[in-house]
Amino acid sequence: MCGTTGRFDPDPTVLRELLSSLGEVRSLETLNGGLFATAIRVVFADGTRAVAKIVAADTRRMSTYEHGILRTEALVFASLAGSGVPVPRVLLTDFTRAGVDADVVVTEHLPGRVWNDLELDEDRQRALRRELGGVMAAAHRVPGPRFGYPAPEAGLAGDTWRKAFGTMVDAVLSDAARWDVTLPAARVEAALRTHGAAPDEVVTPATVHADLWQGNVFVDESSMHIVGVIDTERTVWADPLLDLVGAEQFSAEPPDTEILAGNTAAGGVLNALLETPGGTARFQLCRMYYALLLVTEVAVRGYEGDFATWYETTARANLEAALARLGV
Repeated sequence: MCGTTGRFDPDPTVLRELLSSLGEVRSLETLNGGLFATAIRVVFADGTRAVAKIVAADTRRMSTYEHGILRTEALVFASLAGSGVPVPRVLLTDFTRAGVDADVVVTEHLPGRVWNDLELDEDRQRALRRELGGVMAAAHRVPGPRFGYPAPEAGLAGDTWRKAFGTMVDAVLSDAARWDVTLPAARVEAALRTHGAAPDEVVTPATVHADLWQGNVFVDESSMHIVGVIDTERTVWADPLLDLVGAEQFSAEPPDTEILAGNTAAGGVLNALLETPGGTARFQLCRMYYALLLVTEVAVRGYEGDFATWYETTARANLEAALARLGV
């Protein structure tokens, strides 16, 4: 059984009232698949559809970076509009917590089906991975105003990538200590010291989705092209290499060659960055950071059973691999 941190089941009457400015609500359907927020498909009387995403106001079972996370989602959807990244349009936001004790973001309903739900042959999978690399390139061309997580509630930002990244790592180590999660903190800190200069090579904060696995990508079944990207809540203004890690969160293998090829073809910089010594170190630092997040959130979110065991074991193995490659 998975944890349900951040999930919130609103009173349907209250939710209908909140949505009334968008039209008369015909039906509400809770969607499956999310491990963090509650997503509800909304069908209006005129047949149009939307998705209401809801995150509980209670932050006691959240990691530090997750504070203000739904504000981040709305902000990033707006900033990526017109960029070439197919994100949904934001229709309504409510962060007042007046009628619903939660944050609410309502977006248009994307076409297509979730990539992860499709049974595709290897040729089509490769083509979509190349296209995903192009999506990353489009996002990375949208600069952020600073480095780090967008939400001020998280307090994880800085004027340089070195400062922001160090703050992000410190936060997850603090979260782990608070939840009695054992991590190799001394080795993590040694990696930051040993490769401290590498993050300084990143001078412009790129918009990095950081969660572009197949469950967050919609595909048109006729054209077999990517038609939607969702769940921008983990977005960081950051080193573009972090997106490679977010797309393959449980991998310790080299980055996917199809993603890299598609990124290069679309004018992206990921492959060029990886060909430098600093880029190689930064990629492993990003792998280290993501693994720290995944290990810690098993406790924070209360994951249980075989799923939790696999999740933590895999993330710990990836953490060990990253630290070894960083020479600590």
